[in-house]
Amino acid sequence: MGGNIVKKLMMIVLAVGLAAAISGCGSKESGGTKYKFATDAAYSPMEFMDKDKMTGFDIDFLAEVMKEAGLSYEVNNIGWDTMLTSVKQGKEYQGGISSVSITDERKQSYDYSIPYFESKNMILVKEGSPVKSAADLKDKKVAVQISTTADTLMTKIMGDTNKSLKRLDNNTLALMELENNGVDAVVADIAIVREYVKNNPNKKFVIIADPTNFESEYYGILLPKGSELKAKLDPAIKKVIENGAYAKVYKKWFGEEPDTKKLLEQK
Repeated sequence: MGGNIVKKLMMIVLAVGLAAAISGCGSKESGGTKYKFATDAAYSPMEFMDKDKMTGFDIDFLAEVMKEAGLSYEVNNIGWDTMLTSVKQGKEYQGGISSVSITDERKQSYDYSIPYFESKNMILVKEGSPVKSAADLKDKKVAVQISTTADTLMTKIMGDTNKSLKRLDNNTLALMELENNGVDAVVADIAIVREYVKNNPNKKFVIIADPTNFESEYYGILLPKGSELKAKLDPAIKKVIENGAYAKVYKKWFGEEPDTKKLLEQK
């Protein structure tokens, strides 16, 4: 019996040692620092929940970046507004990845990684709509996700107090409004709009581009002001874009090759 006890104790020690080794894998940080990222996983195909699993372009991209940087991390789905607040505070979360466009206004409150994705806002309407450009939306009912660049753009066009501009918690709600005839149009990022049309081929939605009013935007990983993580992420992002890992993830989610040359030219 005494021998069995010794054997059991040895097995426990080995198990604890193995668990510690596994938890330290993928981290070059002294002390095994684990970085926490926040997201709003309601933005298919960029980040979304597939049953109980978080997936999407941003999730796969971040995995490649953190592997390249040799950093341990986790991603939590906490919602858009909560993510913005939490990352700004920089206490519980050290970064946010959720299709966050880099804007001069946000730069006053946050730092960003170098750009990793080119996007544009698009207009989504039903077939037969008279809308041909953003200017045609002035007197229409339009849904956007609150605190996004689509919100900013449409506020400039329609006015801050215009009750016809519906600012909703997420794009899913905005798209449901269009589907149920609650609004005449939705303005959202191109990836979101394309995914929705692809998944609803019988609903006869039409995507309208307006490069005059909606210029290209670039996503970056959102960071608190003065974050030490930027110096670790930027070279890793650049390497992932250059070594083909980025193109592989991009093609998986969008079925085409990315313009990495244009992306690497951005600062």
